[in-house]
Amino acid sequence: MPVFSSAALRSTVVSRLRAAGCVFAEDEARILLAAAASPADLAAKVRARAEGRPLEHVVGWAEFAGLRIAVDPGVFVPRRRSEFLAAAATALAGPPRGPGAVVLDLCCGSGALGAAVAARAPHPVELYAADIDPDAVRCARRNLAGAGARVHQGDLFDALPGGLRGRVDVLIANVPYVPTGDLALLPPEARLHEARPALDGGADGLDVLRRVVAQAPAWLAAGGSLLFETSERQVATALAVARAAGLAAEASQDEDLDATVVTATAG
Repeated sequence: MPVFSSAALRSTVVSRLRAAGCVFAEDEARILLAAAASPADLAAKVRARAEGRPLEHVVGWAEFAGLRIAVDPGVFVPRRRSEFLAAAATALAGPPRGPGAVVLDLCCGSGALGAAVAARAPHPVELYAADIDPDAVRCARRNLAGAGARVHQGDLFDALPGGLRGRVDVLIANVPYVPTGDLALLPPEARLHEARPALDGGADGLDVLRRVVAQAPAWLAAGGSLLFETSERQVATALAVARAAGLAAEASQDEDLDATVVTATAG
């Protein structure tokens, strides 16, 4: 029996993870055992996880919307709740837009949302992505290579080619929305190991959103939509921000995923 199939080894890894406070120790042990290339590699991975590094950074990938997404150290780990945002965007990338719908994944991080839309849309999409973090951009380029995406580095819309203005059918902007004062309340995995700009949304959590909404109408095609995730306590203000920019905005929720998504559509 291979050493990584041994029940005793599995039990040892589970015990180490539980002692470190990992709630899903058995599931994580299974992933670590499968990812390790050698006993020494396994020991290093278990130690890193026990010290608080996100599991996804330890093994180098995250599962998102049925896909395996590469996640490098320091890069924002895609959350399961964001699968609701991906599903909403995918629905808008289909008919009546037809083949070639232009999809933009802004603040793309690892590119998980763009990858999910490209994989699930009923027709091929013309996919763009952008992020200010060079580590995230490198990661997104790997994850989106198969979709033929063009991934740009820069500050929001400044990163994009001018020819994209007025052409975007589906604009996904998974902006940071944690209020600065709440960052200290985040789990250490996020607070210590993910880039702060991917988390910090300013005083009320909506600073980056306001910047996106202010420019989005110029980049959206007629009838195109901006979609973003927010929290339940922020949704009323987020809707008001989108409507003040002339967008028809509505919110939808998924209680199972504890997710709230705003869809704001241009006239």
